[in-house]
Amino acid sequence: MLMQRRRARAGARARHAAERTVNWADGRLPVSEGGGLLRKAFPEHWSFLLGEIALYSFVVLLLTGVWLTLFFKPSMTEVVYDGSYEPLLGVSMSEAYRSTVDISFDVRGGLLIRQVHHWAALVFLSAIGVHLLRIFFTGAFRRPREVNWLIGVTLFMLALVEGFAGYSLPDDLLSGTGLRIAQGIIQSIPVVGTYLTMFVFGSQYPGHDIVPRLYSVHILLVPALLVALVTLHLILVFYLKHTQWAGRGRTNRNAVGKPLFPQFMTNSSGLFFMVFGVLTVLAAVAQINPIWTYGPYRPDIISSGSQPDWYVGFLEGSLRLMPPFETDVAGHTIMWNVLVPAVLLPGALFAVLYAYPFFERWVTGDHEEHHLCDRPRDKPVRTGLGVAAIVFYAVLLLAGGNDILAHTFDISLNLLTWIFRVSLVVAPVLAFLATKRICLALQERDRERLEEGEETGEVHQTLAGGYAERHGPLDPEERHVLRSRREPEPLALSPKEGEAPHVGRLRATLSGWYYDDRVDVEEPEQEPERAPESAPDAAHEAAASEPGAYSGESER
Repeated sequence: MLMQRRRARAGARARHAAERTVNWADGRLPVSEGGGLLRKAFPEHWSFLLGEIALYSFVVLLLTGVWLTLFFKPSMTEVVYDGSYEPLLGVSMSEAYRSTVDISFDVRGGLLIRQVHHWAALVFLSAIGVHLLRIFFTGAFRRPREVNWLIGVTLFMLALVEGFAGYSLPDDLLSGTGLRIAQGIIQSIPVVGTYLTMFVFGSQYPGHDIVPRLYSVHILLVPALLVALVTLHLILVFYLKHTQWAGRGRTNRNAVGKPLFPQFMTNSSGLFFMVFGVLTVLAAVAQINPIWTYGPYRPDIISSGSQPDWYVGFLEGSLRLMPPFETDVAGHTIMWNVLVPAVLLPGALFAVLYAYPFFERWVTGDHEEHHLCDRPRDKPVRTGLGVAAIVFYAVLLLAGGNDILAHTFDISLNLLTWIFRVSLVVAPVLAFLATKRICLALQERDRERLEEGEETGEVHQTLAGGYAERHGPLDPEERHVLRSRREPEPLALSPKEGEAPHVGRLRATLSGWYYDDRVDVEEPEQEPERAPESAPDAAHEAAASEPGAYSGESER
């Protein structure tokens, strides 16, 4: 009895202390308002994990990068190697290269951390790229998420810069070759190219300043921008709600999924450790960037078969495919064979990425908010454009290794180069046409399933003596998804008020190009719109259709 009273008094003191702590914190911080965030719903689908993989790869990059800065020396001062790697004994090299070799062979766990860092960089860029593709194909860049799309494209561009800067720091023969190409690209810019080269390198190439400058960019400037943009991106994801796939109980006014705490946080924490574990296993069993085999950089030496990391491979391919062409204008030589593929082409590609959400909105006249993901087959033109862009990039990436491909398959290098040149023009067009037709065929198949039902594999004989296949009813969830597609009509030819007639005609023509080719289905089922106060009913319906699901009420 005495022990029970003591426990009761101890519990009362603990509750009182907890209340005082919460009241103290709530008076200074938005603690009470944060409770709603812990119940915020996050939809579940494997494609939504791509952004998290990019985020956790970035966290691994930060952790391993901080460790590597403790041992790396960003100096181009020449030294003579006298370390533990015997093949390099007595070789002159920069301190940057020497410290990288020392990290690999003389620092405990150094090689493992170096390779984790490099693999994390590759996965980080890959995850961002695939994440952007998921957003593009599902239409998740539309209102109100245009700003988040711009942030994502900027993150991808900054990640490219960050990857190239880190790749160039060891001052080995391979990375030095990449820097030499970068110097030539900068010099190809008309009028200001030579001035920009001196500004970047500090002197005639290679100079002694480029590695320290890249080091500052790699560990300070770009990481700070990446952290700021990732934070802003996550804030917007919280504010705007996460997109979700169409389904019963899912509308543009709710989000059905796992609450942030504890389910989503638990699953996401497990994914972080899985990403870290996979990167560590990769670093342990798959060698990457063995700089000791390349040797230190010398401007008069280049190794055959040099290949950059995949994310800049398209630049290598575009440089190899561009025919030699130059002109002289007012005493200035313009090297089109470098300027076009290495400056104008990447600039045009990123300009298209930045502008596409606004271009599609202008063409389609769609100004509504969208929180449900499109199925790629339901937007054949957009899907075709995305596949065409992937094929365009793939051709450039393959062209970046044309010498290795020619040697491996015993093909004429000149013939292979011309094959890639033709493919760069023809293959994306064919990919667009084929993808569009496949999407329309899938839409036709969906309409047949709605009208006839699901195939059962059973055949019966008709009264006329023929044979027909039996069909069963579609699953209600799948039927709802197939009937949820809404396609607007193409815009009329009449221009909007204040719009030039020729602009209105162009807009109507492009709108017809987007929407004319389609397969209409029966009228979609209209779900009653829920007011914010009816969110508990939405939660109940979602829980009934999906065990363990949670529906957050309308945030906007």
